[in-house]
Amino acid sequence: MIGVRGLSKSFGPKRVLDGIDLAVGQGESLCVIGQSGTGKSVLLRCILGLEVPDSGQILWQGQPLDRAARGRFLAGFGMLFQGAALFDSLSVWQNVAFRLRQRMPDARARSIALDKLARVGLGPDIADLMPSELSGGMAKRVGLARAIADDPQVIFFDEPTTGLDPIRARAIDALIRGIVTETGATAITITHDMASVRIIGDRVAMLQDGRIVHDGPVAQMDHAPALAAFLGKMPPQGADFAGT
Repeated sequence: MIGVRGLSKSFGPKRVLDGIDLAVGQGESLCVIGQSGTGKSVLLRCILGLEVPDSGQILWQGQPLDRAARGRFLAGFGMLFQGAALFDSLSVWQNVAFRLRQRMPDARARSIALDKLARVGLGPDIADLMPSELSGGMAKRVGLARAIADDPQVIFFDEPTTGLDPIRARAIDALIRGIVTETGATAITITHDMASVRIIGDRVAMLQDGRIVHDGPVAQMDHAPALAAFLGKMPPQGADFAGT
């Protein structure tokens, strides 16, 4: 569904992405992990077209994601931003229906928004609240409802549990996993929360020094030397952490 080939990106003398090769199949949930500053968000921004890579290709459904195809791609994606990123001046339902209101009457858009709010466990009583009246966990749920409002083919999650306590974080993880499974959407999650990876992901890829140093099933990640530090383990004796 989405792929990158030989993707490189530098900012001045600092090379952030150094020949990234990565692919995500239709209906697959990929988690991308790595230390702060390793290029996770830059990778996402390149896929979305917010950054122009220095070299390499971004593919969508097997074809180059060029300017002609980008409009169709953007029409079929949803995103849960870090911190939810709700519009302060819009009510909850208006946030959820932000894209819908550009092409349909408000009454229909509001009805869809209420349905999506219900899917993330929020009742109609919060529809007319403003973002400032929401708790952190509620704001994340509203952001998730907005991400799925237009039934996207591809959903991006940028640090979906940042700022939440462990109980609320796991609740958001479970919602994301359920939504991805139900809709069959392709999902890419940027996270450093390994508990989230276990719940959300089918595959996990790790970025280090601008390269993918691990790419494999979540079910097997406990035995991956490259992930040992993230899992709070020491690499097996003799393992080359940087090159595994």
